Amino acid sequence: MTLETKKSVFVELGKFLGQFSEKESVKKSDVLYNDIFFDDFENLIHLSQSHNGWYTPEQVYFALNSWAEALTAENIDKWLSAYSIDSAQSEKTVALILAGNIPLVGFHDFLSVLITGNKALVKTSSNDQHLLPFLAKYLIAVDENLKDKITFVEGKLENFDAVIATGSNNTARYFEYYFKDKPSIIRKNRNSVAVLNGKESKEELENLGEDIFRYFGLGCRNVSKLFVPKGYSFDGFFEAMFKYQDVIHYEKYANNYDYNKAVFLMSNFKLLDNGFLTIKEDSSYASPISSVFYEFYENIEDLQSRLETDSEQIQCIVSNDLIENSITFGETQKPQLWDYADNVDTITFLLTTK
Repeated sequence: MTLETKKSVFVELGKFLGQFSEKESVKKSDVLYNDIFFDDFENLIHLSQSHNGWYTPEQVYFALNSWAEALTAENIDKWLSAYSIDSAQSEKTVALILAGNIPLVGFHDFLSVLITGNKALVKTSSNDQHLLPFLAKYLIAVDENLKDKITFVEGKLENFDAVIATGSNNTARYFEYYFKDKPSIIRKNRNSVAVLNGKESKEELENLGEDIFRYFGLGCRNVSKLFVPKGYSFDGFFEAMFKYQDVIHYEKYANNYDYNKAVFLMSNFKLLDNGFLTIKEDSSYASPISSVFYEFYENIEDLQSRLETDSEQIQCIVSNDLIENSITFGETQKPQLWDYADNVDTITFLLTTK
């Protein structure tokens, strides 16, 4: 397959995904193989919550729409223009060990392996076993040459040349030992932070709520920690968060809120609470579900230095241009194709690994 052919296959997938919406999915006549895949995929979306209680239709639709927006010819061309991808390069089999915290969280690795002309040997998470295999079937229908490029495995991974594995800090140590003889990208726990100065508009703070509550806060790109200036009032923050109050109606989220709040209170921690979100002063970056930690800062220069020192713990920084290379409020869960997890360039890894 030429690079242009591979690009066109993923553009077709983007068109397919673009039909599905929480408000109304619309079956378009110009999308390939809708007669085979459209209805079954719509059913799978609504079954996803039975497979994983966090995968509500709202969250799955959001993930699909994000990928539909990413997989355009313009975006793919822009992404790959920085690389020299030779269709005749030697083919490698790349093992992918995927996480399952949010829908299709491993799709970028899957895409990267295939677009560079390699084979994907995929071990899905038990929490996300259905969406990616379905999309793989669609890709194979668009171009049957991909059939020999994609393999899903349930047991032991064998006969591969490189590995990209995502897990917790604990599992990462296991991965590093187990795959020590293979070229690898091993991803660990990371969290995202927001830096505020008290001058944010209500709209900006509402957008920050998207960074906090999307996927119930389960993603590494979700904001789990706030840095605020000394004397900061959280009144405006809580007023903006009110937009997301319906999150408490999801049983799994509500159970986590009740449990974590109880643990904090029994430990005599000082909390701020609005009935669906607790915020607690804490130096850690990783807060439990339904809670956000915060920490005061005295000057932005010192904070910038600290964040640079702690960069291996941080996935995204959100601010109103207070921190260099920070992301706009509300955009953490809309990464571009060229926004790499942990700032590790997957394409370069795949092209340079022998």
